[in-house]
Amino acid sequence: MTTPQWQADIEIDAALATQLVRRQFPQFAAAEIATFGAGWDNEAFLVAGSVVFRFPRRQVSAELIEREVAVLPHIADALPLAISHPLYVGAAVPEYPYVFAGYAQITGATACSFPFTDALRAEIAEPLGTFVRALHAIDPQPFVERGLPPDTLARLDHTRRHVQTLERIAFLAANGVGDLEPFVAWLEAHPPIAGAASERCIVHGDLYARHVIVDDGGRAVGVIDWGDVHYGDRALDLAVAHLLLPVTAHGTFRAAYGAIDERTWSAARYRAIYHAILELDFGVRVGDAGMRAAGTAALGFMRSLA
Repeated sequence: MTTPQWQADIEIDAALATQLVRRQFPQFAAAEIATFGAGWDNEAFLVAGSVVFRFPRRQVSAELIEREVAVLPHIADALPLAISHPLYVGAAVPEYPYVFAGYAQITGATACSFPFTDALRAEIAEPLGTFVRALHAIDPQPFVERGLPPDTLARLDHTRRHVQTLERIAFLAANGVGDLEPFVAWLEAHPPIAGAASERCIVHGDLYARHVIVDDGGRAVGVIDWGDVHYGDRALDLAVAHLLLPVTAHGTFRAAYGAIDERTWSAARYRAIYHAILELDFGVRVGDAGMRAAGTAALGFMRSLA
């Protein structure tokens, strides 16, 4: 099996994070710095109770944070939900070779950790659709001219993604997670068709439960982790409807977003199935209950469609 894509090439602990933040940002010299969370791309630490500093764990992740620095401050005001745009940018040093960044904390919980009912999920369909519509309506050309890249990871490449999916399903089956073959059959029968170049837009690129922040009532308040932002296929972001919402809420999401053609909606479902299996695989491998639950829930929503 190939090396998991979240394999770190550098580890950072609270002691090193504290050293780097206090040295480069004297205003935090006396601030409390505590571990905040970890993903497959970054390690995060909460500084002074209100600023989240993210440290890349891989070279490719460092490049993504640099992309956030270049794009997010310029689009934040155009979006109806808060986004985690960089306020502080730390430089690479001998002890730590990557750029890192600090963001104002968006208070709430990740959607993968919130105890949603289907009724509460339905309530976030409209704000999610409205948010994605606003993001996709931003003129991408100024950002493309400043270096916003296309989809260099081929996120909708069936040949590449199908091989990865089969590997993950084999691992999950060996660990007692089965009954995923209907999804394999659906993916094989519906390889995504590339969208027209004229339809490309600014996309978050990795919009799913862990990157949506909700308040105590389950209302969407923010979107975080924009390292995958690029100039690409809108289907990547529309996958969030399949990943987070029951099928009965899709109409509300689509009404809030606007017209979605069948090619795009099918590609969004493809991305969602692929990503849900990825979430489940990650959750099982590292013992992350939230990710495992998010992947399981998403596949449950899509099972009737597979």
